[in-house]
Amino acid sequence: MHALAHADLALFHLTERLTALAEAGLPAMLLPGGEGVVFTRAAVRPGRAGPWRTTPRGTSDRYAAITALGVDRLPPGRQREVLGGRSAEEFTGLLIERLPGVRNLGDAALICWAAAETRHPKLSDALDRLAALDEPEGPRYTVEAAWVLSALAAARGQADVEDRLRAARDRLLTARIAGGPLFPHATGPGLLPRYREHIGCFADQTYPLQALARTHASGADPEALAAANACAARICDLQGAGGQWWWHYDARRGTVIEGYPVYSVHQHAMAPTALFDLTDAGGTDHAPAIHRGLRWMTAPPELGADAEPLIRDDLHVTWRKVYRGDPRKAVRAARGLATRVSPGLRLRPLDALYRPTSIDRECRPYELGWLLHAWLGEARG
Repeated sequence: MHALAHADLALFHLTERLTALAEAGLPAMLLPGGEGVVFTRAAVRPGRAGPWRTTPRGTSDRYAAITALGVDRLPPGRQREVLGGRSAEEFTGLLIERLPGVRNLGDAALICWAAAETRHPKLSDALDRLAALDEPEGPRYTVEAAWVLSALAAARGQADVEDRLRAARDRLLTARIAGGPLFPHATGPGLLPRYREHIGCFADQTYPLQALARTHASGADPEALAAANACAARICDLQGAGGQWWWHYDARRGTVIEGYPVYSVHQHAMAPTALFDLTDAGGTDHAPAIHRGLRWMTAPPELGADAEPLIRDDLHVTWRKVYRGDPRKAVRAARGLATRVSPGLRLRPLDALYRPTSIDRECRPYELGWLLHAWLGEARG
């Protein structure tokens, strides 16, 4: 963040404010006993005029692993303050112990990634479970495939993962449609309805570009770096005038299908952590786009000057998103179907019918975990 202090002092103070909020907010995300995290803290308000408060709901091993990845960036003493007396490595150990019961590839990949980053002595157990779940044939969700690659890249130097890493890397690179810069939601046909096969969300871009950048950083791979650079360049070219990182893309054409919701985590954490990793790997520096996205958090143009702020220091949360309020994500569905038949068709009357003026008042642990991961690295700003 030191470079940011020289480039834009107001944004530097904003990142300090957000990282402090994350440190203060994550302890409330822990389960009783501190052995995991909740799925979300959702807003509740007694009566229509009372103050907002948050209440925990559900559990998530996936979010616990991302929490460990973020908290690992803190000094040891502060790790224990956030994680109920445990270090990030010790917290990750609890997740590794639960791996035999984990059935989801993405969850296992994130736990393995955390095990590698914290240099946990049972990394080999995590790698074995990841291998058991990552069957060599068939498509995978792109985000989960990217997490597998990031985990294996982090494990390099601690274990022999080269054959598996090469296969995971090739799977991501070949997932792109006709070699375009953007990624669809799955690495191949079969997981999604045909009308959605051309669509990729924002996470389908940031996690692969991050994984490919990390692959190059861990062992020279110019092709992986070039793919990461191309993806980053395209999403930055498509960034909204107010700094918005848009939601869904046509991976065939490299265009936006539907902009909303705009998620806070995309603005303050996911775009920064992926694009910083790209720069650290020797790729293009997209600091101006990162700064524009971060600035959106303080004054979303969709909401107006008198709107409730998205950053709630009093509750130690950032509200999850600004969205249209359309039932069952109707705008995305309509535009997905329309662009399958006629690429580029926007159905613009939907913008007037469903305006993005609603706030989703919840906050999930991974949002704060990625926030720490983004802004507490060695070369941030």
